[in-house]
Amino acid sequence: MVERVRTLPGIATPPTGPTPSGTLARAGAWPTLRGLVVATRPRQWTKNLLVLAAPAAAGIATQPAVLARMSLALTAFCAAAAATYLVNDLADRDEDRLHPAKRTRPLAAGLVSPLLAAASAVALALAGLTVALATSPRFAVALASYLAVTTSYSLGLRRVAVVELGMVASGFVIRVIAGGLATGVPVSQWLLIVVSFGALFVVAGKRHGDLAVLGGDPGRARAALSAYTAGYLRFVVTLAAAVMLIAYCLWAFTVGVRHGVLAELSVLPLTLGVLRYGLLLESGAGGAPEEILLRDHALLVLSLMWAAVYGLGIYLGT
Repeated sequence: MVERVRTLPGIATPPTGPTPSGTLARAGAWPTLRGLVVATRPRQWTKNLLVLAAPAAAGIATQPAVLARMSLALTAFCAAAAATYLVNDLADRDEDRLHPAKRTRPLAAGLVSPLLAAASAVALALAGLTVALATSPRFAVALASYLAVTTSYSLGLRRVAVVELGMVASGFVIRVIAGGLATGVPVSQWLLIVVSFGALFVVAGKRHGDLAVLGGDPGRARAALSAYTAGYLRFVVTLAAAVMLIAYCLWAFTVGVRHGVLAELSVLPLTLGVLRYGLLLESGAGGAPEEILLRDHALLVLSLMWAAVYGLGIYLGT
């Protein structure tokens, strides 16, 4: 009986005919290496840009010394995030095989062995912590906290409804706090509120998308999903979006007033962006939030408009 080899799109199946040993080794190593890179989810490393949020909001991100620390912090979090994605896929590989999209992940598809994934995760985590220590001891503590939270999520807490929403959202918040610690910038309460509920908005939207894709038996592919309903997740999305926008408006019209009218005007593209994202969630597109921004041109334009207006307000005001 010939065993069927699972492959990812774009990854060639190793040849089955007689081949010199060196060629066979190279043919087998390339899909594994490529699969390992895919398993670290480079597309999702964009979340790590949140470590730049505190210094950017303080108006000091262009200072050379701050830029150097921001670069180190970003590098450390990219390595740590890659490690956590490997751990997550290692723990989820059986459930991922039941998911229509996630079954192509390298560990679920059998392209990367559990031993290689575990060893790579340890190496990446240690590399991230080493860079973090070179940046700031307090930043290293924040990075270690991120690793602890995400690992505990992957190893069991992902099965606890509501708690798992909070744990995933906390990863965004830790990134912001860590960026402040790396650059010596105090993180404002307004920024923490906006990021916390913005993260909950995105995470709940992702679960809503997963629920729409999996249909009648969501518990097969993700245990916590069986406890949710579409109505409940819409409630969480609405609540999180409302708190986030209210907090941002309070900042823009009180604390942010010293940055001029541009800080106040930034409320408009942000609100329209949230409304646009909510519309996409209702269409069942929330299962891959890291891809929505790139695929939906209207959302991308609104995001760039907000970044431009907000950035000009902060830096011209400073």
